[in-house]
Amino acid sequence: MEKRLLRKIEALRKKLYRTAKSRSLVDEEVVELSQELDEVLNQYQRFSMYKQLSFW
Repeated sequence: MEKRLLRKIEALRKKLYRTAKSRSLVDEEVVELSQELDEVLNQYQRFSMYKQLSFW
C-alpha cells in the first residue's frame, strides 16, 4: 500500500509539474491535478499516522 501511494504521488507530481509549465496555475486541469495530488498526499499521511499508531 505504501509503495503504491508513493508511486502515485510521484506520478501525479510529475504530471502536475509538466502541465503547470505550459499552462496558467489557475487553469482547470492544473487545479484538478493539484487537488488530486492533495488527496493522495492526505491518504499517505493518514496511512503513515495509522502505521505509527499501530506500532505502539
